Amino acid sequence: MNKARLSDIIVRALAGAALAAALAFTPGCFLLAAGAAGAGTVAYVRGELDSPIDAGYESTTRAVDRAFDQLQFAKLGETKDGITDTVTGRTAQDKKVVVIVTRMGDSLSKVQIRIGFFGDEFISRSILDKIKANL
Repeated sequence: MNKARLSDIIVRALAGAALAAALAFTPGCFLLAAGAAGAGTVAYVRGELDSPIDAGYESTTRAVDRAFDQLQFAKLGETKDGITDTVTGRTAQDKKVVVIVTRMGDSLSKVQIRIGFFGDEFISRSILDKIKANL
């Protein structure tokens, strides 16, 4: 084996060992979230639900409004431009609800949902299900 080939093998082995060591010290939920986000699926991380939606921005914002009505949330406010729509409301239990819709393309949007300060995965997923049902 020539020196260049041996050197290349050693460099690759060291890089693999460094990656394995870095992964050993990375929290599992971070890896799960990174993998989920990369796969285009729903990710619930640190109290916030993130999901891509295969629908345009305007359709998704209308679906959020219908979901708020169907779930009987009190809508407190909305800020909207051509890229981001932020809807704020409250549940019957007086939990703050924030839904952010971001335009990602002509037929792709991203929805972020947070309930209160710490989040509530069950309510977040219920909202997401209603949004998807209204598309």
